[in-house]
Amino acid sequence: MRLVFLGPPGAGKGTQARTLAAEQGIPHIATGDMLREAAASGTRFGIEAKSYMDQGALVPDEVVVGLVAERLGREDAKKGVILDGFPRTVAQAEALERLLKDLDLVLDRVIFFEVSERELLRRLTGRRVCRRCGTTYHLAFSPPRSLQRCDRCEGELYQRADDSEATVRRRLEVYAAQTAPLLDYYRSRGLLISLAGEGSPDAIADAVRRAAASG
Repeated sequence: MRLVFLGPPGAGKGTQARTLAAEQGIPHIATGDMLREAAASGTRFGIEAKSYMDQGALVPDEVVVGLVAERLGREDAKKGVILDGFPRTVAQAEALERLLKDLDLVLDRVIFFEVSERELLRRLTGRRVCRRCGTTYHLAFSPPRSLQRCDRCEGELYQRADDSEATVRRRLEVYAAQTAPLLDYYRSRGLLISLAGEGSPDAIADAVRRAAASG
């Protein structure tokens, strides 16, 4: 089972990827985690990735693809893998296709989690953080007793700039513009399945299992 999970920020793809990967006994490869792990490991691509991350710069495609190649070459990835957060662009998708061909592997399915903008805004703008102790809450999923004060230390709760509605809307617009061609790319290859990313996590997980098995 070799899958790619796609979806906008806040779509829940990481949660579903972790669940299915644990059930199947295969690695869940999230790009951010992979970059951090590689930077700490001291491999060739890891050292290169760290140099960009230390500068706060985007890690180039060729480095990310190299890291993915290293990760897919490990023993635990032979049974299958779920890629989460990669590819992000058509260029990365083409690189992944070449990589899998070189490894004599085939991508089974690309699962795209569709979530309305309204729901994404609810999920992504709901975080509140305590200025004093740093405790994090979410207005919808783990709300504090008071909207203004921390349950632990009575410190003031605030919304980070990254979580503001204007910032989140910009992130979603960038994602949509970047990902639309990628969806067309996989749709044209008969690999794309779109799933509703709203509803109970268990119901979504059932839909993911069916979609994965259809490959």
